[in-house]
Amino acid sequence: MDGDLGAYVRGEVNKAGLVVMEKIWDNGFRQTTSSTRPINNPDDFNGFKIRVPASPLWTSMFRALDAVPASINFGEVYSALQSRIVEGQENPLAIVSSAKLHEVQKYCSLTNHMWDGFWFLANRRAWDTLPPEIREIVAKNINAAGSKERADVAKLNATLQQDLAGEGLIFNQVAPAPFRDKLRSAGFYAEWKAKYGERAWELLEKAVGKLS
Repeated sequence: MDGDLGAYVRGEVNKAGLVVMEKIWDNGFRQTTSSTRPINNPDDFNGFKIRVPASPLWTSMFRALDAVPASINFGEVYSALQSRIVEGQENPLAIVSSAKLHEVQKYCSLTNHMWDGFWFLANRRAWDTLPPEIREIVAKNINAAGSKERADVAKLNATLQQDLAGEGLIFNQVAPAPFRDKLRSAGFYAEWKAKYGERAWELLEKAVGKLS
């Protein structure tokens, strides 16, 4: 996101009358937790009831994996897992820890199925009323803080797995290739290529390799 793809996304956001800071902040890769079974391969998602955010991208991905996604407000996730309304959920390890989801989950599969980040945005009309030197100072410090935040997240993730394992959460590593094959054959990549457009997809595959 510091490269060509990030520049393209910022350009698209700018068209909506927003100013986007240069550095995206890091939420980390999302992992899958479960109360019933570890996720080792795509077949383990068959019929798996999983909480996801209310987002078409998440719903589309897990339906392509033959899971049963349910959009549940995050404030209700702990109780939904506790009462077995859903079997599992997916979030970065920092969220699993801070929300104490490990108390109501048994397994954590390191699926790394999605990366999460966020940019700081400003209303362009308000931003343009600020003196140029003030805009420069604000942008400089927000971008510097973003780089520091990334380093903090990297350090946190390095220790969280060990900490959560100490609390009883059982971890397993997952090979990504079979999941990509499943998403490809299910038409997930083709669907989102059509929605995002050829140029965005070209830049994505330039960074991560062929998908669709």
